[in-house]
Amino acid sequence: MTDFALLPAVEIETGPSPDATVIFLHGLGDDGYGWSDVVPALGLPSTMRVRFLFPHAPEMAVTINGGYVMPAWYDLLDNDFNARADLSGVRTSRVHVDHLIARERKRGIAHQRIVLGGFSQGGALALYAGLRHPVRLAGLISLSAYVIDPSSLPAEAAAANRDVPIFMAHGSDDDVVLYHWGEASRLLLERDGWPVAWHRYPMGHGAIAEEIAAMGRFIEQVLPP
Repeated sequence: MTDFALLPAVEIETGPSPDATVIFLHGLGDDGYGWSDVVPALGLPSTMRVRFLFPHAPEMAVTINGGYVMPAWYDLLDNDFNARADLSGVRTSRVHVDHLIARERKRGIAHQRIVLGGFSQGGALALYAGLRHPVRLAGLISLSAYVIDPSSLPAEAAAANRDVPIFMAHGSDDDVVLYHWGEASRLLLERDGWPVAWHRYPMGHGAIAEEIAAMGRFIEQVLPP
């Protein structure tokens, strides 16, 4: 694996000696702190001992925002579903994610007790990295996001995660990551055999309490005692 520095992250543990990890990737222009207060809202049982990691994306110039430098997992080239992501940057961030997963395994967390998720750009990266990860993960979470480079997925998807459970949620009024992009991604994944729990909410590009509670139930389901 390429020698990358481990990304800094906000770290929250719901109990002593965690036996599971949730890695959650923020959206464009945000940082790990932006989602770190979601943990209590998930409604997880008090008996669950989960380590939450909210890593901070590197800063880079983002083409679609006039070259402005901001935290980003990859450059966005165009406001188009099929030509949106800079794949070189996506692959670089995938290595960062793989390093975070590897570090959790060194800390004693079994790979099948690791959930990878994210919102918007982070959710898209979570799908990209998780579906290609060579060892089995517990589940993937993608909020207000889409499948990056769908044409490469059949050839690049890892056998270990060919049926990994996926939670997807999207706002019907999302004008940033359009609803039909998310829906098309869900249909693509289902067509290729992935079990997707799909949730549509009457909202824009954001999150609501009902969605967060549903995500919590998904985490509880894929991380049984």
